Amino acid sequence: MAGFVDSTVKDIDSRLSELKAEVAKLEAARAALVGGASRPRRGPGRPAAAKAASAVSTRRQARRPGRPRGRRAGNTRSNQALELVRTRPGITIPQIAEELKIEPNYLSRVMPKRVSDGQVKRDGQGWHPAGS
Repeated sequence: MAGFVDSTVKDIDSRLSELKAEVAKLEAARAALVGGASRPRRGPGRPAAAKAASAVSTRRQARRPGRPRGRRAGNTRSNQALELVRTRPGITIPQIAEELKIEPNYLSRVMPKRVSDGQVKRDGQGWHPAGS
């Protein structure tokens, strides 16, 4: 009976080892596709604080210095909206939002700033370059 238990435990350990290697390969493939290391999951024995600490250190290594996390260089969408106004005078905020595939509420905040900068003007619902 002891021989059966020992061989069964060895078989289980062997299979677990194979599965761990497969998990490592899959995580590496996922990281290559996503462009970053996969974050470790919190298991029953791993507290949330440990998860947060390891995720932060992983993000710090992957991030380029001097650039905020998850943000583009300043005013990218705003500049794209301004370019649309210049190429299609009279365009409305919903049309700009649809073209840029963003929410209109963002443009409702951005466009008045462009007016105060003297770059665009509003005529009814449409937006026009300030020079026209």
